[in-house]
Amino acid sequence: MILYLDTSALVKAYVEEACSQLVLRSMRSATTSASHQIAYVEAHAAFARLHREQVLNESEWETLKHEFMTDWEDYLQIGTTQSLLVRASVLAAGFALRAYDNVHLAAAQMLRESSEQTVLFACFDRKLTRAAGVLGLNLLKQ
Repeated sequence: MILYLDTSALVKAYVEEACSQLVLRSMRSATTSASHQIAYVEAHAAFARLHREQVLNESEWETLKHEFMTDWEDYLQIGTTQSLLVRASVLAAGFALRAYDNVHLAAAQMLRESSEQTVLFACFDRKLTRAAGVLGLNLLKQ
């Protein structure tokens, strides 16, 4: 099973939040954890926000960034292609999602279509999860 993590799920693997243990268990049971490359930037932005809001002190923030950057190489990284962007654009017309949520949705769809393994979509954004369900993606159950 391939676990596709949008950024809301990916961050839970690094910052203790509600459902963090679910994400970590799912990552351990998956053969591969995957995400679109934009999650690299989005995760760093989330970590920086937590630092600005003083949820993370300087040392914790530096440790977290280092751990994430080290782990990033182990993820199956879905890159941006014109066909992915076209698909994300089509999805944007059908769902009221943020731009990068459409990119994650398109990446997960394309991964499901190209893989012989089951793809499980992990997301903690209600609108994105609903859209993924409409598209028939297998969802990580909370």
